[in-house]
Amino acid sequence: MKDVKPYNRNEGKRQDGQMKVASFYNKNNIKYEDRQIPSIEKDEVLIKMEYCGLCGTDIHKVLDEKVAPQTVLGHEVAGTIVKIGANIKDYQVGDRVFVAHHVPCFTCHYCKRGSYSLCPQFTQTNLDPGGFAEYIRVPALHVKHTMGHLPEGMSYEEGALVEPIACCLHGFELIDTHPGDTVVIMGAGQIGLLQVQLAKSLLAANIIVSDINPYRLEKSLEFGADVAINSLQEDVVTSIMEQTNGKGADIVIISAGIQQLLPQAMECVSRGGTVLVFAPFSNTDVAIPAARFFLDEIKVVGSYSSNPYNYERAINMLRNNVFNVEKMITHRFPLSELDLAIATAHNPSEQVLKVLIKP
Repeated sequence: MKDVKPYNRNEGKRQDGQMKVASFYNKNNIKYEDRQIPSIEKDEVLIKMEYCGLCGTDIHKVLDEKVAPQTVLGHEVAGTIVKIGANIKDYQVGDRVFVAHHVPCFTCHYCKRGSYSLCPQFTQTNLDPGGFAEYIRVPALHVKHTMGHLPEGMSYEEGALVEPIACCLHGFELIDTHPGDTVVIMGAGQIGLLQVQLAKSLLAANIIVSDINPYRLEKSLEFGADVAINSLQEDVVTSIMEQTNGKGADIVIISAGIQQLLPQAMECVSRGGTVLVFAPFSNTDVAIPAARFFLDEIKVVGSYSSNPYNYERAINMLRNNVFNVEKMITHRFPLSELDLAIATAHNPSEQVLKVLIKP
């Protein structure tokens, strides 16, 4: 990230009714600028952002310029309600809440089948203007379906992890896990390390993590992995087969957006096992051994985002200390330095896991 001048907080006072946002213009230009604080309708609330997590998809959208100029990204939000609409009954000013960004319709073909993240309405809904803003309008659908109270004693930092944990839970509900399973997680980023802790809570007997980053591999062991494989130094498939006495892994989760990992996953998944594709791939084709689907009853499952039924479970798991949030969070940046936060999170030489943005 270059040529970005951070906002100088001493350059005069903002006008009444204005807030600061970090707005995307291009990959080299994220502006810390003024916007009007959104007004709310009778079924909506206005929250003050306390923390918003920096997601890998935010980084991808910035660096690959996948969104329109002046877009405000950010969707892993925890905040305080500062204004409520006339019809709001379940929330009050001062309530501490989490909120996520997409809402399904609950009535379409996909929703009726339980595939809420495939609903046509899902990606058409969003927070206003986005999580990387001082104040956020929470539309009525989100108030009803993707916003919830933070329990007493739960920090805003933990609240900012509700949405990514919910995404992990959605992925795990699509696969068949059993106590005693061997689970391989390809990618030891923030999501991969959440999945390590989730797999451990589900009583996986052997958790194997692969990555190219020594720091992240070391952290994966601290979070509960049994084996860490540096894929720059070892052949991943060979190592996994050695670790499993030639059987392979019951579950292989691809948590890095590298499509070449799919053929590797197919080589090291056991008979009757499942490959969970949790990261977005490019449109480049890859070859996989088709015979394994019939002969070995292999399953390949994709997982995108979360659904409203994952949030309560995420809250309960946080409340029961399934996830070590304090160890997960390595960096906190002010909203005015979102560009630096992205550069830090994307730098492979940095010792970084979860990055949070604060006002």
